[in-house]
Amino acid sequence: MTNFIPIFPLATVVYPGEPLNLHIFEPRYKELVRECIAEQKNFGIPVVIDQKVAEFGTVVEVCSLAHEYENGELDIRTKGLRVFRVLEVVREIPGKLYSGAIVNYPENGYKSNESLLRQVLHAVRELHRILQVDKDFKKEDEQLLSYDMAHHAGLSMEEEYELLHLFHELQRLEYLKRHLYKAIPLMAQMEKLKDRVKLNGHFRSLSVDNF
Repeated sequence: MTNFIPIFPLATVVYPGEPLNLHIFEPRYKELVRECIAEQKNFGIPVVIDQKVAEFGTVVEVCSLAHEYENGELDIRTKGLRVFRVLEVVREIPGKLYSGAIVNYPENGYKSNESLLRQVLHAVRELHRILQVDKDFKKEDEQLLSYDMAHHAGLSMEEEYELLHLFHELQRLEYLKRHLYKAIPLMAQMEKLKDRVKLNGHFRSLSVDNF
């Protein structure tokens, strides 16, 4: 399926099912959001990397208007729906301030694997333990998807974007697993180094057996 959608390019990755709160202040995006609210239509957030609109993004729906300011700025709550591929950016739309894009929607598989999910979730929690982060996913463990954990796995933005255009849940979980299994030992070493640095200047009681 191919269609035209208004777009709001951002230097962030939004995943299907993810809530996203936005403060809207530019005139073109205030116009876009007001139209989407009035006409109950969605808009696309293509990822911007190196100041260029990337090939993939996510369609979001406006869930609610949280606040409207006297100067016309808006706070809105949105939620990611599905991933799209940009076929063509339409920079000028007659009578509109905002841009749009002709997009299609790659098929996306959500079939998971219980064992792999447990491994990834355990690794995410181990990373959070090292970083002293407390995260509640607000879902039962068996209901979690890669999209729920991706922003909490220590990925760079480029890596988050790579995960966005993997279209099978098993591929996404494997991607997270590989990343976490590399990152956790490095983070653990950094924590040990931090502890050693903290010892400098303090009195220490040290001994070596048999001497």
